[in-house]
Amino acid sequence: MIDTIAKCGPGFTGPSAEILKTTWLERIKSEVGSQSKDVEKEWATTGCTIIADMWTDYKSKAIINFLVSSPSRTFFHKSVDASAYFKNTKWLADLFDSVIQEFGPENVVQIIMDSSINYTGIANHIVQSYGTIFVSPCASQCLNLILEEFSKVDWISRCILQAQTISKLIYNNASLLNLMKKYSGGQELIRTGITKSVSTFLSLQSMLKLRTRLKSMFHSHEYASNTSYANKPQSLSCIAIAEDGDFWRTVEECVAISEPFLKVLREVSEGKPTVGSIYELMTRAKESIRTYYIMDENKCKTFLDIVDKKWRDQLHSPLHAAAAFLNPGIQYNPETKFISSIKEDFFNVLEKLLPVPDMRRDITNQIYTFSKAHGMFGCSLAKEARNTVAPWLWWEQYGDSAPILQRVAIRILSQVCSTFSFHRQWSTFRQIHSEKRNKIDRETLNDLVYINYNLKLARQMNAKSSEVDLLQFDDIDMTSEWVEENETASPTQWLDRFGPALDGNDLNTRQFGSSIFGANDPIFGL
Repeated sequence: MIDTIAKCGPGFTGPSAEILKTTWLERIKSEVGSQSKDVEKEWATTGCTIIADMWTDYKSKAIINFLVSSPSRTFFHKSVDASAYFKNTKWLADLFDSVIQEFGPENVVQIIMDSSINYTGIANHIVQSYGTIFVSPCASQCLNLILEEFSKVDWISRCILQAQTISKLIYNNASLLNLMKKYSGGQELIRTGITKSVSTFLSLQSMLKLRTRLKSMFHSHEYASNTSYANKPQSLSCIAIAEDGDFWRTVEECVAISEPFLKVLREVSEGKPTVGSIYELMTRAKESIRTYYIMDENKCKTFLDIVDKKWRDQLHSPLHAAAAFLNPGIQYNPETKFISSIKEDFFNVLEKLLPVPDMRRDITNQIYTFSKAHGMFGCSLAKEARNTVAPWLWWEQYGDSAPILQRVAIRILSQVCSTFSFHRQWSTFRQIHSEKRNKIDRETLNDLVYINYNLKLARQMNAKSSEVDLLQFDDIDMTSEWVEENETASPTQWLDRFGPALDGNDLNTRQFGSSIFGANDPIFGL
């Protein structure tokens, strides 16, 4: 921003605060709205997914954010304060009805919501009221639950506690933290992920990568000569852990079993249509477990049982099964053998999306044409594109030999399967729904969040996956159990750990502010 202003040269007069929050706010809101309208045009072909994401805080504030997703882009729609009603099925049903009507029931293929919302009650209402709309669980939430169960396995839990012993010693002493950064080349030892479980396994990965440098630090003269930490009992424990070969072998094992599922989580969190891939991605992740534990049947069973239970209870959806059947990369893979339940789910989905017999005319022949790769399905271009082009786009280009099935396939395969992740701005939403704000303030904040949220979504969608890890934040959560020494530490105790190294100029408010101050504290001046 400063560079851009500088290019204007002397004499430039910036807009006033009033102009910014009126004229410019309306102009940018109009631009974002126009982009949304352009994307809506594709819904007649691809359909769309409504994403309902609930956030809660310690004050029992509950906010549901509604987004709409299709292949071109995901847009933030609106934020609703459901604090007083999130257990009221009738109120929630009316809310979802209103959102569905705003997008048009004929355009909505599925609704994804997390389990914190009254899932069963709302799902039953939607299924009964709208014959062609599916209600699906959130894949990222299910994967997080799998990782959470992994972390509860006894030997993994012990390994995590040992790793946290090292991180707490380092992050609670400013000079030791600086020394660690010197040996790590400026890298953080731990990571802050989008959930506690993700943070845990990303931190173990990070520690494993820095294992050699960590050992070197503990053996250095700089470490041994600093009495502020070298002579502490915790220091001796950390050195013992760092030198323990069994500990590092366990860390390697934790990383090996978690990485396949973190990889799936990254895939489904990119905001791209992945409903046709979730079965294959989960199958590959399970195969990784089988391969790793090829000589240890008991451990293999422990982790596969966790995965299968969470899949069965949390993630399975007939839409996922139908999408897998229609995915050309899976359908034409000679190693693929569809079990009867997947085909049964596929036929049930067809009956739901094609409820009238006239709509299903010739559908059996078209399924046969697709499965046998007859007509355009079997042309060289179609064969070459089976694993290189998005499944929905493949059907759009090469599905003309089965026009009815083509329309259904495009609508199914164009959907996401997760409330995908991005840097959440919870404090901003809490400000919007504050009872202390007058109507004008609230309207302005609603517009600001609508613009800010959608610009962030656009930037994330355009960013290359290699540039941004959607599973982690840039900054370290200084109140996490990887840093915090006790659960009742006050903000003053938190600041004390930095000692004389913290002189005010070193305080990165973006990194630490949200951990110390509440959204309503006067320091923000909001």
